[in-house]
Amino acid sequence: MWALLPALLLGWALGGNNAANVCGLAVATGALRYRSAVLLAAAFVLLGSALAGTAGLRTYSALAALGPWGAFAVALVAGLTVAALNRLGLPGSTSQVVVGAILGVALAEGRAPDPRVLGRIGLAWVTSPLGGLGLAFLLHRTLTPLLARLPLRLEVLDRLTRAGLLGLSAWGAFALGANNVANVTGVFVGAGLLPPLWAGLLGGAAIALGVLTYGRRVMETLGHKLTQLGTWPALLALVAHAAVLQAFTAVGVPVSSSFAVVGGVVGVGLARGVAAVNLRTVGTILAGWLVAPAAAGALAFAFRWGLKLLGC
Repeated sequence: MWALLPALLLGWALGGNNAANVCGLAVATGALRYRSAVLLAAAFVLLGSALAGTAGLRTYSALAALGPWGAFAVALVAGLTVAALNRLGLPGSTSQVVVGAILGVALAEGRAPDPRVLGRIGLAWVTSPLGGLGLAFLLHRTLTPLLARLPLRLEVLDRLTRAGLLGLSAWGAFALGANNVANVTGVFVGAGLLPPLWAGLLGGAAIALGVLTYGRRVMETLGHKLTQLGTWPALLALVAHAAVLQAFTAVGVPVSSSFAVVGGVVGVGLARGVAAVNLRTVGTILAGWLVAPAAAGALAFAFRWGLKLLGC
């Protein structure tokens, strides 16, 4: 069971990085207090992981067959990389980091990844942020004018949107657990160290712990530095985020929650005009998305190679 310890680190780091994706906008707009938001998110992440995370676990198992030491190396390197992103306050892609680490370990072990599975994952990396961006943009352009015509007082509209943000934070957290638990324990299922049910429970608990203890820094980047959103635009961005995660969960492909929510936030911002989006922050996030998987792959290769020299 020692090989599973890095999974706890990775899950904790993932939860800390992705807490912002499911409840950061609700906190930034004042719809939820920070403590209430993370408690809600942690509970629904655990439910999603345990009840709907099986398909994604199988996808990572099929990408490359790794043994216990390979799974150990992937989880440890990925966990440290995502923890570093948390420290920098950047919403990184755990899916990219994990896949980069899997490829690095597979290369060190002389294993070839399944090109079909890798192609599905790569396609998802492109379509998930674009899907979030496009859906949020369309929702804002179509629903906002309709909302303006409704005979609702501002205080009533505000209460309704705040209630919607609460419900969408719960849905997003459930979808995060269902889709991203594979990032935490998928390689251990493939290595034969965990059955899918226990993988979902262990991974979900680790993610929930990260949500509870280390989500504030990334939450500030997403909620305040990327673009300033009111309750209604934030609600639309969360709809796009949760819908994208749920769609990819249905086809069994783990994707980045950060990709989906950043796409949603940028899409809403663009619908209000390019000036509403902090392009410098977008560039910083994109740079992290490019550097993190390459760094994780190189570190995983070096670490697994070192373990091989030690006879592991």
